[in-house]
Amino acid sequence: MTTAPQDPGSPESPPRFVFAALGGFLGAGKTTLLTAVARLLGARGRRVAVITNDQGEELVDTAVARSSAEVVAEVTGGCFCCRFEDLTEVTTQAVARGADVVLAEAVGSCTDLQATVVRPLLREYGPLVRVAPLVTVVDPARFTALPGTGDADLAYLFDRQLAEADLIALNKADVTAPRALQAVRAALSGLHPATPVHTCSALTGAGLDALARLLAGAADPGPLPGRGSDLDVDYDRYAAAEALLAWLNHTVVVSGAPAFSSAHWARVLLTSLAARDWLVGHAKVHLEDPEGRSTQVGVTGQGRRPFVGTDGGAMARARVRINARVACEPGRLDAAVRAAVRAADLATGASSAAATAPASFRPGYPRPTHRLPGAPART
Repeated sequence: MTTAPQDPGSPESPPRFVFAALGGFLGAGKTTLLTAVARLLGARGRRVAVITNDQGEELVDTAVARSSAEVVAEVTGGCFCCRFEDLTEVTTQAVARGADVVLAEAVGSCTDLQATVVRPLLREYGPLVRVAPLVTVVDPARFTALPGTGDADLAYLFDRQLAEADLIALNKADVTAPRALQAVRAALSGLHPATPVHTCSALTGAGLDALARLLAGAADPGPLPGRGSDLDVDYDRYAAAEALLAWLNHTVVVSGAPAFSSAHWARVLLTSLAARDWLVGHAKVHLEDPEGRSTQVGVTGQGRRPFVGTDGGAMARARVRINARVACEPGRLDAAVRAAVRAADLATGASSAAATAPASFRPGYPRPTHRLPGAPART
């Protein structure tokens, strides 16, 4: 069992740290939002830890987070809810290293976080922790498109993520037309009228100041609509939605003589994946050369253009992490990634080698370590 941080003093002592969890469907921009908030809080003197989460290992998100936070850790091999003791262990370690704000990004296919993460954390740490409002991050384009995919279980999972939120962060305002953004806000308010909707852009920083203050415990959160209520979750449907996605974390080493364009290599790979007739939750590529320069490129939907988060320029050699969450058979995703790597090599004159072949998998049935009920309603 994890040992919680020692009690700093009397019952009147302030909480020792703030824990803030972000959920939301794949491709919502959670990592970009989380790292932007971490940089903002760090610039204000807060000591920030970032915890990433995934069903597999070799996470692009972890590599990206290292440039934005003093302490970075990860929980792999399952969602926070199913690896709760791992979550408390890395949280305790982060606080011991001086973190006073812990930002945790849940897997994009996870829900029921209030019962399986928030309440167990409150019980684990007691007065030592202040748990910030649970934020569900939403991509307006995904919100509009997902019901039209024809998969009722994925739409159900998406809806449950919204239903348990204390706050909905409507992200990507910079790339969404104002009229479309207004329509999505109205639809969200209609579906979940008690839950505030906060519009922001992780890329431009619009709306991040207020969100950062809320997540760091520096602002009054007001009512928390998801905190006390019990979310009705059909775990069979939840599991079916997760099982629709093939899950791939793959690593290759890419070399070029002369040096190759790292951003172009990643764009070609992701364009190849996104061109197929599959729902793409997200696909991410992170390249890092021996000098520590890095390039990060992602795509968040079928047919979408990849976006470059950071561009480390030309590289003679790079270690490459490829993360993909795609609605297809695992074997087909493996073949598609192999073909995409070949296409990227051909387009840039590079050469790739992998220690092992790509090996996609489907997530197993979610079995939370704890599932605590909400407080009974007062009469």
